[in-house]
Amino acid sequence: MAKKVVATLKTAQGKDFAKVYRAVKTEKGSYSFKSEIVPNEFIKSYFSKK
Repeated sequence: MAKKVVATLKTAQGKDFAKVYRAVKTEKGSYSFKSEIVPNEFIKSYFSKK
């Protein structure tokens, strides 16, 4: 599945999106990482919300 995402991001329309990673605290107290593909205009708002 990752190959499909990478291939999609290499097209001309793919330059309008970014793959972002966020650290998320689990119930046990450890951290895991969550990745999402977000439009470039919403990157700052993505990280500002909790």
